[in-house]
Amino acid sequence: MVETQEKTAHPKGLWVLFGTEMWERFNFYGMRTLLVLFLVNSLLMKEEDASLIYGGFLGLCYLTPMLGGFIADRFFGNRNCILLGGLMMAVGQLLLFFSGSIFPTNLSLATTLMYSALGIIVFGNGFFKPNISSMVGSLYPKQEKSKLDTAFTIFYMGINLGAFLGQFICPYLGDVKDTGGIRDIHAFKWGFLAAAAAMFIGTILFYFLKDKYVVSPEGKPLGGLPSKNESSDYEEGEAQSAVFSTKALALSVVAFVGLFLAFHFSVDGTNVVKTIIYPIIYAAGITLAGLILSDSSLTKVERDRILVIYIISFFIIFFWAAFEQAGSSLTFIADYQTDRNFFGFQMPASMVQIFNGLFVVALAVPFSVLWDKLRANDKEPISPVKLAIGLFLIAVSFYMIATQVKDLGTSGLLAIKWLILLYLINTCAELCLSPIGLSLVGKLSPKRFSSLLYGVFFLSNASGYALAGTLGSILPATGDKFIKAKELGIDLQAILDKKMVPTPEQLQLLETNQISPNNPVFAGFEIHNLFEFFMVFVISTGVAAIILFLLTPFLKKMMHGIR
Repeated sequence: MVETQEKTAHPKGLWVLFGTEMWERFNFYGMRTLLVLFLVNSLLMKEEDASLIYGGFLGLCYLTPMLGGFIADRFFGNRNCILLGGLMMAVGQLLLFFSGSIFPTNLSLATTLMYSALGIIVFGNGFFKPNISSMVGSLYPKQEKSKLDTAFTIFYMGINLGAFLGQFICPYLGDVKDTGGIRDIHAFKWGFLAAAAAMFIGTILFYFLKDKYVVSPEGKPLGGLPSKNESSDYEEGEAQSAVFSTKALALSVVAFVGLFLAFHFSVDGTNVVKTIIYPIIYAAGITLAGLILSDSSLTKVERDRILVIYIISFFIIFFWAAFEQAGSSLTFIADYQTDRNFFGFQMPASMVQIFNGLFVVALAVPFSVLWDKLRANDKEPISPVKLAIGLFLIAVSFYMIATQVKDLGTSGLLAIKWLILLYLINTCAELCLSPIGLSLVGKLSPKRFSSLLYGVFFLSNASGYALAGTLGSILPATGDKFIKAKELGIDLQAILDKKMVPTPEQLQLLETNQISPNNPVFAGFEIHNLFEFFMVFVISTGVAAIILFLLTPFLKKMMHGIR
């Protein structure tokens, strides 16, 4: 009986990786709650620019795992990359702390420090992210790979326990308002300092526990230098290294440049995030996907399974584009057009995101048990069906919020319960999609591409976040803008409806107060109100869910027996 328990229990290394990832997510999500509010209130940026920077930052955070995965697979190994990435992210948070300390006396230096900090965090995340995920799958013997959905759901609970702590502590310290509702723009730095401390804790934890617990089923250390890998680490008949021809590498470079230019010239404006960073993210994802498929050592089964990862990754873009409104447009709506009274506590706008982390911690184990029970009864849906369910649920959540904001007008306030319900449904969607996607990559990837294919998977997140930034920037005027314009003696609604032409003086006043005189436009359609804004997400995720569900019979064949 004891022997059976030992075989079916999850390895202790899972809990080490769980704890390391928990502190890293505290750092990342804690900082994320404050970022757009810090940019707008302390560094005096426009909300549209703050949303684009937010989307670009998140997108790059999930672009660099491609580089980190490549370096780990070829040179440094998973362990060294995790330690390097953790230290870099901690340093980046410290730079944000200094930016939040000096902006009153030197705004330009504070802005430079902010960009430097985000750059260091981006590369640190690139080293950290794909390597810790790929190590989870390596903890289990081949005969227990069916437990990976459950393992990744437990791992995902660690991610969100950290997110919950970060989304509570960082806003509590950094998003502070007095009794009159006036924000203390000097407090953001304390939230960033807490994020830095969390990252140092996670890195030290991993350093001291990795050798004892992060080991293979046979007791060998995992994630060491690739040069130390042995043939027994690979599936029977599997190639041990990728084979890319010089021609394939040259074509990849040409393809990247061509795709970058195509995306670059397809967008309007001069914003560097929109015209440079987003095209780099999209071009890199497509190029890397093509390069991996050019490997001459791939078998037909391996190629089919990799194509499944690519197809799944494409649909996941639409999920994250909607889900990541949490850190931009939904934060602005929580700040400006929501009654945040929560049982007598006036919740900071940046803290409303906490419900996502809270619900994941509460629901991760029940979802894990649900998949286990369905598997035991041979009724568990295959992974692509779970992903389609996740997309459908997020469409439902945004339709619900769209109906609630439809009649708010320019002065009504959304009850906080609707944002909480949105985060509850989004969490159920996330648990059907994100840990299942991570698990699926682990099950379908050939070992020689494991970290690199996690990099590709995270590139779909990157593309989703870039799209989230673009879509977040089309948020129409919220109630606070109409109130401010009225104080300035300007009828903003009449200007937006083209019933009145503003004078040059009025335009200057609106510009000074960061109020746009025009409704945003997306894909040729003018977005007049919050209802139309949220319907963009309902349509995109709803259509994606239907198409993915229809594709599942074909994907099942291409997975060759993997569920």
